[in-house]
Amino acid sequence: MLILLPPSEGKTPPDAGSPVDLAALSFPSLTEARQRVAAALAEVSGQDDALSQLGVGATLVHEVSRNTRLAHEPAAPAHSIYTGVLFDALGYPSLTPAQKRKADAAVVVVSGLWGAVGFADSIPAYRLSMSVGLPGVGKLASYWKPQLAAALADHSENHLLVDCRSSTYAAAWVPDPARTVAVNVFTERDGVRKVVSHFAKHTRGELARHLLTRRGKAPETPAQLAKAAAERWIVELVPGTPRKAHTLNIILND
Repeated sequence: MLILLPPSEGKTPPDAGSPVDLAALSFPSLTEARQRVAAALAEVSGQDDALSQLGVGATLVHEVSRNTRLAHEPAAPAHSIYTGVLFDALGYPSLTPAQKRKADAAVVVVSGLWGAVGFADSIPAYRLSMSVGLPGVGKLASYWKPQLAAALADHSENHLLVDCRSSTYAAAWVPDPARTVAVNVFTERDGVRKVVSHFAKHTRGELARHLLTRRGKAPETPAQLAKAAAERWIVELVPGTPRKAHTLNIILND
């Protein structure tokens, strides 16, 4: 089983640590592509209109400034850099050592800057959304799509993929639909369902934690995933097609 996550928008920079070693990150075949994106990001982030090009507000000027010196910034494991609703619900710091090893092996974060990283990979804090286009690179989702297809093919083979990514990040890699289950979250009141992004992020984080902490074998099929999720939630499994992944709908009572 692999759990696919989006990065958090905000990142927590480490106080100290060695700079990122691109060659030491998971999926080393992406090194050259990462260098190209990092160089383009540094160039854009040093320009007068950097905030508008990166689609962020004035309160994030310090984070954008950090983009210009990522090669020298301290790095730390991705599970401590990425913070926010989903990652708080996953709760990596409170996992047992065995559960942390399981998370390090199972979690893949799809990133606008790195393409994809493992949970234990050491990276600096940065600011870059997959929805951004960079000079010389173009739209990041389009740029990464062939790169990730090649880099993740072997790594994902024979694994069930639990896809907790948002649509922006899901566009950057479309894995084999037969082995992929996209996770949707709805609130329901009086038979009416609504998608609420905050609850979706939180519940996807809780699902990831549940899969990492529950006893027994990890699910290997969509049906087994639905059964595991049903231990905590009301769920529906919508079968996929040859071109569309399965869907696990988690229903929360509003």
